[in-house]
Amino acid sequence: MAAANVKEAVPYFRVRDMKASLAFYVEGLGFEIDKRWDDRGVLRWCSLKLGGATLRLQQFKPKGQDAWIAAGPVGEGVTIYFPCEDATVVWTEATARGLDAPPPEVGNGMWLAGFDDPDGYRLEFESPTDAPEDSVFGED
Repeated sequence: MAAANVKEAVPYFRVRDMKASLAFYVEGLGFEIDKRWDDRGVLRWCSLKLGGATLRLQQFKPKGQDAWIAAGPVGEGVTIYFPCEDATVVWTEATARGLDAPPPEVGNGMWLAGFDDPDGYRLEFESPTDAPEDSVFGED
C-alpha cells in the first residue's frame, strides 16, 4: 500500500548563494520558480520546475536561529539524473544561454549532458540513443 502512495522524489539542495544558484538553474538551464519563500525580503527557499522535474533550493541564514554554514562543498559527490526525450536539446539551449559544459557523450546507450552547479551538485540529463558508445555530440 505504501508504494502506491509514493509519487516522486524531489532533490533538496542546500546552497551557499541563492543568486548564483538561480542564475545557473533559471537563466542557464531554463528552470522556472514554482514556489518560493522570502524571509524579510530575502529569497531563502524555492521550488523549481523544468518539464516534469522538480528540485528545491534553500540558502540558510549565516547567523542566528536555523543558521547553517557548510563545512565543505555542499554538492560534492551528489549526482541527479534527469531522464529526457533528448538530452542534447537541454545542452544546446543551456550553452546558448551561456552555461559552460562539455558536449554530451554517449554512455550505456544514453546521451549524457552533464552540468555542475555553483555548489558542486552534478546534474546529468540523459536520453536513449542508437549512437555508438563514446560518441560526442556534434562530432561525426
